[in-house]
Amino acid sequence: MTAVTPELLSRFDVPGPRYTSFPTADRFVEAFGADDYILALQQRKAQSPFAAARALPLSLYVHVPFCESLCYYCACNKIITKHHEKAAEYLDYLAREVALHTGHCGQGQPVSQLHLGGGTPTFFSDAELGRLMDILRQHFRLEAGGEYSIEVDPRTVSNERLAVLKELGFNRLSFGVQDFDPEVQKAVHRVQPAEQVFALVDEARRLGFASINVDLIYGLPRQTPESFARTLAQVNELRPDRIALYAYAHLPERFKPQRRIIPAELPMGGDKIHMLSRAIEAFMGAGYCYVGMDHFALPDDALAVAKRQGRLHRNFQGYSTQPDCDLIALGVSAIGKVGATYSQNVKTLEEYYDAIDGGQLPVVRGLALSRDDLVRRAVIMAIMCQGAVLYEPMEQAWLLNFRKYFAPEMQALKEMEGNGLVELGEEGFQVTALGWFFVRGVAMQFDRYLQADKNRARFSRII
Repeated sequence: MTAVTPELLSRFDVPGPRYTSFPTADRFVEAFGADDYILALQQRKAQSPFAAARALPLSLYVHVPFCESLCYYCACNKIITKHHEKAAEYLDYLAREVALHTGHCGQGQPVSQLHLGGGTPTFFSDAELGRLMDILRQHFRLEAGGEYSIEVDPRTVSNERLAVLKELGFNRLSFGVQDFDPEVQKAVHRVQPAEQVFALVDEARRLGFASINVDLIYGLPRQTPESFARTLAQVNELRPDRIALYAYAHLPERFKPQRRIIPAELPMGGDKIHMLSRAIEAFMGAGYCYVGMDHFALPDDALAVAKRQGRLHRNFQGYSTQPDCDLIALGVSAIGKVGATYSQNVKTLEEYYDAIDGGQLPVVRGLALSRDDLVRRAVIMAIMCQGAVLYEPMEQAWLLNFRKYFAPEMQALKEMEGNGLVELGEEGFQVTALGWFFVRGVAMQFDRYLQADKNRARFSRII
């Protein structure tokens, strides 16, 4: 990490997208509405007119916005409430939204990936989670061997609840840990003893969940390189199958809960770099594969296998083993992808309920991608997932001269090569080990929207 100099930080540790999509969600427009999204669904149906079940598998995302308490770092769309009766009403509307979708794309579409996020999906009771899975199975065909995951707040589940999740068909769990240090937990209003997490992970293993993920955040208030090193050691002892390590993005002007965080308690950029460096060293030293940017996985986990085989993908939930498939998103604020389109649902319950009461899909904005968008998405995803771009396959796929089409971008990469972040060759270019710390910055060079718009304050910093 001595190669990450203050000069490199000042030049390349800039605000930028995480590229869970391209173009990024801030480029969506309200001119793209429900009718445009319906057309995309109908086009999908037309591609498999004889049997929906023979269509390419779908991915489903369900957003559950409710949380019982507020985590100060959170930038998600959530509703803080202890009134669990709200969940039953929301579930009624989810059922109606699912029916609206399958009315346009057809019943029985195959699904190979399901993710419940939020908010806190385990805000739903066992019976409500059971009803949700029944609804999805009535309208879609969940394939054997698919990935069915749910985000879990350790404070909301017991051993008995984990058994229910397994019985309902979930085979992957993601535990929100963030940090094991009690002082950091107090500073972000999320106190959960390490012993509780260890006990739940042990039980999840006993129940036979295929993969267990732990989410961590570096850059939180009261974190120090020393305190975070202790958390890293505890995570290595826990040994989850996957680890997601995110940089905290302090954007209080955008996310009101973050105004409760005391800025003076946030670690400096140099300390954040040290935490990231120590994390990579600690996890790789413990046998984890560095999948990329913010993900680690044990060598036999499907994510690590996909990375080795060149099958890694990236979607709105981060890195994924699933092919670049259509994603149907359900619930408030959820973002989906069908064909060459992106769409996002309305962000408030009132708007969501009003749209469905009117018999309308609750899409508020989206984007139909141009050919140039699709070309750039292919390049950016290759950078983010494989850390390399080969010219010839890109040229054959898109019928273009890569270095001519991307002449300004290639010139920018030469400067990055001079700083040791990329290596340029005759057949392509690749991100160096040092460059992986700034991989978002490499991808940003191919983002024509971002290059034309220098106001990047709405994004988190790269490190």
